[in-house]
Amino acid sequence: MSDSFPRQYARTQRFTLGEPRNVTVSPDGKRIVFLRSSAGDDPVNALWVMDVDTGAERLVADPRALLGLDDPAGDDIRDEVTDEERARRERTRDGSTGITAYATDAKCQVAAFALNGALFAAGLLSGQARPIHVQGPVHDPRPDPTATRLAYVSGRTLRIGELDGSSRLLAGDDPKDSDAVSWGGADFIAAEEMHRFRGFWWSPDGQTIAACRVDDGPVSEWTIADPADPNRPARTVRYPAAGTDNPIVTLHLLGLDGSRRMVDWDREFFPYLAHVDWTEDGLLMSVQSRDQRGSMAMKVDLGTGEAIALTSDYDDAWIENVPGVPRLLPGGALLTASDRDGMRRLYVDDRPVTPNDLQVRSVAAVADFDDSDDPTIVFLANDPDEPTELHVWSTTPSTDPEADGSRPGRFTERVGVHSIAVGGTTCVVRSLVPDTPGATHTVLVDRVVDGPTITSHAQLPSIAPNLTLIKAGDRDIATAVLFPTGHDPDDDTKLPVLLDPYGGPHAQRVTASHNAHLSSQWFADQGFVVVVADGRGTPGRGAEWERAVRNDLMNPPLDDQIDALHDTATRFAAVDLDRVAIRGWSFGGYLAALAVLKRPDVFHAAIAGAPVTEWRLYDTHYTERYLGDPNGTGPEEGAVVYDANSLLPLAADLTRPLLLIHGLADDNVVAAHTLRLSSALLAAGRAHEVLPLVGVTHMTPQEVVAENILVHQLDFLSRSLGLDLEASGS
Repeated sequence: MSDSFPRQYARTQRFTLGEPRNVTVSPDGKRIVFLRSSAGDDPVNALWVMDVDTGAERLVADPRALLGLDDPAGDDIRDEVTDEERARRERTRDGSTGITAYATDAKCQVAAFALNGALFAAGLLSGQARPIHVQGPVHDPRPDPTATRLAYVSGRTLRIGELDGSSRLLAGDDPKDSDAVSWGGADFIAAEEMHRFRGFWWSPDGQTIAACRVDDGPVSEWTIADPADPNRPARTVRYPAAGTDNPIVTLHLLGLDGSRRMVDWDREFFPYLAHVDWTEDGLLMSVQSRDQRGSMAMKVDLGTGEAIALTSDYDDAWIENVPGVPRLLPGGALLTASDRDGMRRLYVDDRPVTPNDLQVRSVAAVADFDDSDDPTIVFLANDPDEPTELHVWSTTPSTDPEADGSRPGRFTERVGVHSIAVGGTTCVVRSLVPDTPGATHTVLVDRVVDGPTITSHAQLPSIAPNLTLIKAGDRDIATAVLFPTGHDPDDDTKLPVLLDPYGGPHAQRVTASHNAHLSSQWFADQGFVVVVADGRGTPGRGAEWERAVRNDLMNPPLDDQIDALHDTATRFAAVDLDRVAIRGWSFGGYLAALAVLKRPDVFHAAIAGAPVTEWRLYDTHYTERYLGDPNGTGPEEGAVVYDANSLLPLAADLTRPLLLIHGLADDNVVAAHTLRLSSALLAAGRAHEVLPLVGVTHMTPQEVVAENILVHQLDFLSRSLGLDLEASGS
């Protein structure tokens, strides 16, 4: 008997296992390096290399063989990871194991990675991998650009490892440092909110490392316990909640000859170190003010350590950190991105090089495709009128500031969500499209689709979305409408409705891709019309759209969910507005709980998973970007704003069924959010349900838990809406 969809969805980690990932193309375009597990239900990633000329794929490093294991489930690998690796996986929402990350030298001939805290190196030309027995535990090992030696994080220290197995301490030996000081890693805010997952960078000649020193001493200590096991010691984490102290992050130049120099910038005004990039053209960094309205790109004087400002930016709301920039182009011109004139554009030395009708999302590469003096910038962007799509674009702006700019060219044409990896004149395009399950990885040689396709072992889902994408309401809200499999959208038989949003900043749920809608389709197949809407605050629609939630994370997102629901009802007669439920996770959980608390006239039941219920409990960088400083005293800041966005004061207004779900090991949205809302509801005499998840973090990777959460939610919806539903076998 085949698995049910919830079991398959959980076992395959949302159909991501077996898919190629972490793709790197060598600078000469000859090799493609990637991670992939052996099957769609195997969580253990191995390291692979593809030869571009022949299309042959070679297994370079099998973690089970390297560790002498023969465990198909890979549990031994998962259980023995270091605390640093476990934290990295949580920040990157990575539920896999085995080789989950690697780094290469400049020519992409050697790769380094850690397994169970041990160091391994692989020759990408020879196809051989071996352990290097250095002092550990080892985290985030990175070869120097010349492949002569490696650097790695070990606990709170940064160490240098030689290929013969000897190693030495580079930083972390100061007796004046407390246990809260660490070297070479990314602090919580950098990894969780700024997507800077690393904390050290090699110089191009391999003689110096720029390394972060993180002092978590000022950060509040929070305790995360396991109530199901009283004998297990509680875990203490440093969590910088809104309005409280952040860690002190400084950048240092550490020479292999023993020299040390701290990089000097106005850290008091610009405490956030958002980005570091060290190339032949110099050491570049970008910093951000605490209120995130100001940022500065700076080049470091390697002789003095002084960070010299190259450009600055200011926004009345906030500056968005755009992946891939700032960076120095060959020759020294500065590439940046900024939200000006209502749209996010790329700038070279403050001169716009992308048009005002493209929303730039990230920069993927700077390439030399045509042997010209002007490098080609490869970036991801979308038409703001089509936010459900994401395409690969390129532009070759002249370094002559008087030259006329030309419109960028688009690499990808097929409707979908695309990304790219580039090396030399070889590209690998990853594509997600509406009518095909999973992702395809297509190799382009000289930008022509004549190369091989990287094999995927991802499982095919047992269901397919019955999907209609619409633009709903006066604001053209991107909305996905899903009906039961085989159901004709024109059928007017009334069906209950389930809204299934995220609905907040930084994430989209409505995309022109197949697998993005699978869990929603499963609920549709149980007898619902499922409506998924990306309202104001979600990315892809320009500055005004994103900034509509400034100081108000409640009303614009909730109003847009309601508008999308009502417009859907005018288009499809099957929508039954007398039976409407909503479910969501994280910000979506906040939105779901808000919906029944504030608009019980529209919503009749809600499932709130890992909801943020009180923004004072969430982290500084995210929360203060949208709501400002909770300690502010002005009429439109501080307690007034935070109280207006909290769910706790609304507890007495609950009149509809509400299910709260929360992982007790969550260190991102801590369980206190749900517990405080539950306490407020109980104090107000409002009945509700709470489902605590023992040992579960924010991403719920456990197979049985992930499966049964879906089934439990269906049972709750059935009871709450008076339906006769039972999970189907699909």
